[in-house]
Amino acid sequence: MDTFEKMLFIKSLPLFKYIKDDILVSIASVLEEQIAGPGELIIQKGALGSVMFMIVEGKVKVHDEGRVLKEIGPHEVFGELAALSPEKRIASVTALEETFLLKIDNMALYDLMEMQIDLAKGIIHVLCQRTRSIASDLNKALDSHG
Repeated sequence: MDTFEKMLFIKSLPLFKYIKDDILVSIASVLEEQIAGPGELIIQKGALGSVMFMIVEGKVKVHDEGRVLKEIGPHEVFGELAALSPEKRIASVTALEETFLLKIDNMALYDLMEMQIDLAKGIIHVLCQRTRSIASDLNKALDSHG
């Protein structure tokens, strides 16, 4: 994938929707590619993480031991918390099929956020949406047990 193709791809992600094309090119130029085969562990729960992944093609499962928390596919992002604040991973991620990923580490992400406040806004927006979704799911689970 060349830089222009990467730029077009990340432009389609909610995380980067507020970013101007010239900044998207800067981001695309630092993205690394990774291919994970079916059943390959991408993230190990408990391992220190500092990389965010974007799924170009394929599907992964986010899991905690035997329990699947969710499956995610193309144009979705995972690991963004570790890229913002490197800590131990809270779940494992395994490829369900051959999966083509783009990734960025926290240092590159911080450098880009310093130059472009819209990137920080996009990340905050996605994290808020995810937090609301988790809260909603939790409320539904509590309501069904009450």
